[in-house]
Amino acid sequence: MLFVAEIGLNHEGNFDLAYELIRQAKLSGADVAKFQFGWRDQPGELNHINPDMAMQLKRWCEWWEIDFMASIINEEALELARPLNPSRYKIASRTVVDKPELVERVLEQGRETYISLGWWTGEDLPFGPPTDTLRYIFCRSHYPTYPVHLEGLPERFEPDGYYGYSDHMHGIEGCLLAIARGAQFIEKHFTLDKTIRGVHRDHILSATPEELRQMVDLGRPLSRLARGLSGDPPGVGGVPG
Repeated sequence: MLFVAEIGLNHEGNFDLAYELIRQAKLSGADVAKFQFGWRDQPGELNHINPDMAMQLKRWCEWWEIDFMASIINEEALELARPLNPSRYKIASRTVVDKPELVERVLEQGRETYISLGWWTGEDLPFGPPTDTLRYIFCRSHYPTYPVHLEGLPERFEPDGYYGYSDHMHGIEGCLLAIARGAQFIEKHFTLDKTIRGVHRDHILSATPEELRQMVDLGRPLSRLARGLSGDPPGVGGVPG
């Protein structure tokens, strides 16, 4: 079971706040602190991260003993992330549609790669069947996502289909529902203050440290129970719960 605290752009361009978000993610029980490379990333923009800053984020994660991960949104982002030697990559659903050739290059790196399919409308999986290094993630590309948008949430998450869930809802209920249905990867936006009204939309649909802790504390035993009822061996396809 892997819990990902999606810091994304919630650092608001404040590198000190990025550190605090990493720290709070670890203290709240997350396995991974995740950033977005290649989105609003030009000099002067909110999420401009140069190579030195990227390495600093990775080192801060190492200091707090939480895994580092980044979404790869353009070619420059892949070049920014590669020297960091990450164990995993994430692909946003818009990248699946807009830059499939970039996704192929990320997959060529041979790292565990999680691909969201919120924008994907094809009948077949876009990059072939799932493998030990290719995982598909269910999400809805509504910000926020409301209950009416959750139509189509898998009745059962499976390693050979949707492996996990990326959540954009208020609160943590959507994540817990996905875990109860077998999701082994949960990505939830993370903030210290939901009331921030910045230039992006993510704070209101993020978990606070208290909510993230609650989600992890409930979600790990819930995952073990769900796997036990389905007959799956503990830890199948991911970090032991």
